[in-house]
Amino acid sequence: MATEVTVPVLGESITEATLGEWLKQPGDPVAVDEPIASLETDKVSVEVPSPVAGVMGQHAVAVGDTVQVGAMLATIDAGDGAAAAPAKAPEPAATATPSAPAKDESGAGYGDQPGAGTSDSPAALSPSVRRAVLEHGVDPATVKGTGRDGRITKEDVTAAASSKPAPAPAAAPAAAAAPAAASGRGEERVRMTRLRQTIAKRLKEAQNTAAMLTTFNDVDMTAVIEARAKYKDLFEKKHGVRLGFMGFFVKAATMALRDIPSVNASIDGDDIVYHDYADISVAVSSPGGLVVPVIRDADQMSVATIEKTIGDFGKRAKDGALKMDEMKGGTFTISNGGVFGSLMSTPIINPPQSAVLGLHRIEERPVAINGQVVIRPMMYLALSYDHRLIDGREAVTFLVALKNAIEDPTRILIDL
Repeated sequence: MATEVTVPVLGESITEATLGEWLKQPGDPVAVDEPIASLETDKVSVEVPSPVAGVMGQHAVAVGDTVQVGAMLATIDAGDGAAAAPAKAPEPAATATPSAPAKDESGAGYGDQPGAGTSDSPAALSPSVRRAVLEHGVDPATVKGTGRDGRITKEDVTAAASSKPAPAPAAAPAAAAAPAAASGRGEERVRMTRLRQTIAKRLKEAQNTAAMLTTFNDVDMTAVIEARAKYKDLFEKKHGVRLGFMGFFVKAATMALRDIPSVNASIDGDDIVYHDYADISVAVSSPGGLVVPVIRDADQMSVATIEKTIGDFGKRAKDGALKMDEMKGGTFTISNGGVFGSLMSTPIINPPQSAVLGLHRIEERPVAINGQVVIRPMMYLALSYDHRLIDGREAVTFLVALKNAIEDPTRILIDL
């Protein structure tokens, strides 16, 4: 008897998703609660677990299809999934020959491999990892996955390729293919993920709706760098997390938001909504694009708690394990382009918020201090804000308050 697997409830106001990839193929053994598919919503990727143990049945939808909550995705046939897995294991050793390569659904020949149907099989690889496997000529069965549940990541493939011994001289068929690759005029058409489509839509809506303006300032990072160098080892030993710069900036931002409440406010129709709390959205990178999980009540947190929260967000964003509730709300956003080497930018507001702070790389520059030119580690700050709500005076005052707290971290300690 077959059991239907349906699209689970995805969260408030989310009624549909896109099938990102199948993690199990027809005939694969499936355990209870084992993920069989990955769905892409407007905010995060969601894995669909199997409600029963058995054998993967037929797929009801294809990768890239849009599915509604409650719609059937696939069936799980009755069977001993635990017994089915060992039965398949000897098969590669008995059938793996150069003249009989196996093919996955995309038609790419990998040859029969141990562990087919697991996270290192071609069918279970994500599109980006499968592309990396083909580019580097790496056998996925030989790569140890460091991703979630032991899955292979693109970085794992790159590392395996760099550690491979030098290849033997190319055979005639490979040599014949070289001229085609050398032309350098190949193209690849990849469908935008639902997350990327949502990011594009929201950013364009922000540009079309808000009267956006950006103001800049720079900050001398000397005091924060010295404090970090002095206490980072003790900090990590006590709190179990590295002391970074974001903890200082988030804490300083919450203090400036308290002094300039309009920067922490939002527009709702003809009303202005002021918040007596600071929920800070922190932009972090994920495989599908930029996501902004929210640090709730950041104004009530210590620098250590903030650093722990950000570290957890970053790790789970990389693994695609962030929850939708963690990205709802937020009263103010901080985006750190400096980790990628950005010198200066004009960040775009994250609606319905009214302002976003952009941090950039630290660079040694000559500055005049007490009549003398000295070299200091400087960072440009950029505050993009909705001019319908925030005046230039308030925007500049906010940046100056932030700058004062970073250049003199004692202010953060004594709440000044």
